Amino acid sequence: MEKGIHDIGMIGLGVMGRNLALNIESHGFSVIGYDIDASKREEVKAIFSGKKIAIADSLPELIVTLKRPHIIMMMVPAGKPVDDVIQLLSPHLKRRTVLIDGGNSFFMDTERRSKELETAGIWYIGTGVSGGEYGALHGPSLMPGGQEEAYRHVEPIFTAIAARTDDGPCCTYVGPGGAGHYVKMVHNGIEYGDMQLIAEAYFLLKNALELEAPQLQEIFAEWNQGVLNSYLIDITAKILGKIDPETDKPIVDVILDKAGQKGTGKWTSQNALDVGVAIPTINSAVEARILSAFNEERVTASKVLHGSWPGSDKKFEGNADTLIAAVHDALYASKITSYAQGLALLRAASVEYDYHLNLAEITRIWKGGCIIRAKLLDDIKQAFLHNPDLPNLLLDAKFADTICRLQDNWRLAVQTAVNLGIPMLATAASLAYFDSYRCERLPANLIQAQRDFFGAHTYERVDKPGSFHTRWEE
Repeated sequence: MEKGIHDIGMIGLGVMGRNLALNIESHGFSVIGYDIDASKREEVKAIFSGKKIAIADSLPELIVTLKRPHIIMMMVPAGKPVDDVIQLLSPHLKRRTVLIDGGNSFFMDTERRSKELETAGIWYIGTGVSGGEYGALHGPSLMPGGQEEAYRHVEPIFTAIAARTDDGPCCTYVGPGGAGHYVKMVHNGIEYGDMQLIAEAYFLLKNALELEAPQLQEIFAEWNQGVLNSYLIDITAKILGKIDPETDKPIVDVILDKAGQKGTGKWTSQNALDVGVAIPTINSAVEARILSAFNEERVTASKVLHGSWPGSDKKFEGNADTLIAAVHDALYASKITSYAQGLALLRAASVEYDYHLNLAEITRIWKGGCIIRAKLLDDIKQAFLHNPDLPNLLLDAKFADTICRLQDNWRLAVQTAVNLGIPMLATAASLAYFDSYRCERLPANLIQAQRDFFGAHTYERVDKPGSFHTRWEE
């Protein structure tokens, strides 16, 4: 192959890798691809036919055809596969090569790889890529982190292929080290929360009002025209309107209630505990997926543990339209709360890991291309533009007014679910977070007294500074 002719190399030609390659090529850049699986290399030749995309038969061949500085993007599964590719590449990499990991890698792995490669003079960019296979082809939200100098070399490609909104391309330099993958991790945590909240709204309306999928489809389609407008609400309406060709039933009714996960939500929860930030909505969403996995066990439990719904004569006796409005407001308030938690985690991590994250800019690039894109994000961006030091989204005047105004309906939805025995793990957790955050005095004073009683851990007082210990028993 001719030397020094391609703008970027793409390693990993699965759905995401090949779609990103097509996206890059469609914006005028020349791409060379490689996959360790020879059958995949053969498979994409027909897809890339007539495009400025070549296929290399080896990594040395891919590298030699690249322009300087070499830019190589890996789209391989997170974990060991990334380390394996780096190990295979390392003997062939030149100094000042820009190596990009576009998978959902754990941010600490990205930190480690970046430091190891930097000693050899290799630049490393860990970038979040959100939007799924459609976004990869037509415009994702990109969250690159690493050496800023390295990013400037890939910026023309990334900003060209990213989704665009009225605010420009949905791509920005996020910060050093593993900042890009950290932001993507929290993005996915918020995504977990958002999906669970929507599922709970659907579940409450379906079971309290005994609504069928076509009726629920109309409700969610209407909601998507207002403040809840978002990608996830939009696809929820489309899902509820889809009929299974095998059974002629709504396809949502024949899908097993067993949700999968790939780890980013769990990582968000684990890291929040490490950093010391409360994210109960996201935690509840992760726990709800874990509970869903125990499908057979839950079927057994349903025959032993009796409550209200299901299996009793207890029905919702209120006004249906009132409950629909309450669930709408509960969903919106919970979504605001979930974003508030995720952004509070980003703020804390920015200090903990010295990432210097710009929350206004991060929420700007989430406005398009990504899974959590929503009308709500424009107001969130404005809140952090107005006050970059805002400690929590709920303290912004506009959001504080909104969430306080919605709380009666929020409580009505949760109370209805509790009374009927319908689980709303994330919605109830969101409301509890709101109530805890706005509470001037929490019962932690009793906890501190208990800790001092059995462990002499001491406590602080409200009336004078210092640490104190009480001899609780003679």
